[in-house]
Amino acid sequence: MRIAACAVCRTDLHVVDGELPNPKLPLVPGHEIVGRIERYRRRCSALPAGRTRGNSLAGLDLRPMRFCLSNRENLCSRARFTGYTIDGGYADYTVANASFCFPLPDAFNDTAAAPLLCAGLIGYRSLRKTGDAQRLGIYGFGAAAHIVAQVARFQGRQVFAFTRPGDVLAQEFARRLGAVWVGGSDESPPDKLDAAIIFAPAGPLVPYALRAVEKGGIVVCGGIHMSDIPSFPYRELMGGADTLLGCESYPARRRGVLCHRSARPRAYRNRAIPAGAGECGSRAICARDALTGAAVLVTQSGAKGDIA
Repeated sequence: MRIAACAVCRTDLHVVDGELPNPKLPLVPGHEIVGRIERYRRRCSALPAGRTRGNSLAGLDLRPMRFCLSNRENLCSRARFTGYTIDGGYADYTVANASFCFPLPDAFNDTAAAPLLCAGLIGYRSLRKTGDAQRLGIYGFGAAAHIVAQVARFQGRQVFAFTRPGDVLAQEFARRLGAVWVGGSDESPPDKLDAAIIFAPAGPLVPYALRAVEKGGIVVCGGIHMSDIPSFPYRELMGGADTLLGCESYPARRRGVLCHRSARPRAYRNRAIPAGAGECGSRAICARDALTGAAVLVTQSGAKGDIA
């Protein structure tokens, strides 16, 4: 595939920082890839050259096991992952397994589609795990959260956004996307929540979220990586949330769902970074929290669509 755009994910920085074990080294990071097929092997002839394809975190299963055979290859102990255990999209070209690629709708240009391939998908999966919760808390208002907030508002839910204390930029961004309440992650919402999703990779937020939800509520941990969860009194589970869930990465063969929903969420305020800047460029922007929305690396030839 010739790469047009690759979104920057916080997981990329976790990999580079060594917070996820046993990465391929040396490694090309990046897994939210939008590209066009240049060549394919004979068995992949059903995918015509030139078509825009999406490729995200799951990459290749060399020896299919029981999870793979039940379309849950993301749980397989032998799975390989793009930008982690196989080279990813901070490049001009990549090799992809056709089973883990899918066509992208024309409604999304390259830079808008790229963040949907992980932030959108893991976010939507987290949202589904909250059931029909009407008062939804979102902890950490980055790439995944700002997409999920749009879908939640489209579904008629109330969004309560929790940001890093004092992060005025992110809080104003959440308000513009329709959050009914915005505050720091150390604050309590004015009303008890029906459910909460934690996207920030901070384990100490789990007890805060448990205290914020109504009895019988749901707390979903939506990230690939999170720091250790501190101990907390068991009564906070008995008297609050009924369910505490992790959210594993999205099974590859079910990934088309978000792109075809009528909500059509938009990745706002994408920051275009030359692909040559690679990991250093993405770290410089993301580590400083110098943007709202999502960052997208574009190749030298550029990608279809303007940056919002």
